[in-house]
Amino acid sequence: MKFNSLIPEFSVSNIKNSIKFYTDIGFEIIYERKDDKFCFLQLEKNQIMLEQINDNWNTGILEYPFGRGINISMSLENVDKYYKEIIEKGIVVFQKIKVNKYQVNNRIYEDKEFLIQDPDGYLLRFNN
Repeated sequence: MKFNSLIPEFSVSNIKNSIKFYTDIGFEIIYERKDDKFCFLQLEKNQIMLEQINDNWNTGILEYPFGRGINISMSLENVDKYYKEIIEKGIVVFQKIKVNKYQVNNRIYEDKEFLIQDPDGYLLRFNN
């Protein structure tokens, strides 16, 4: 198993609900520590960890929507196909798929992307 250098870990209000959400949108469970209410998941090369709130990592009061001010950007092989699958599953889309242009130094990059929210309000951005 190869671990990415950066893997976000989300504090979640209900681990079972979160695992169901993430597996419903295509993430695969790599391993779980059920006694710790922890799960490690992967979608293509994107890895995340979920842990039910346990006061180990809290820096303040958590209230919905969690993760304010941050979105997790995940690149996919075929963002159009994935977007269609999300729509077909009835997942609420926070921001519909569109192409955004970003300037990096002297170059313009185009990124096709869309966003959804998980059950705790974390913003997930999927792009090409």
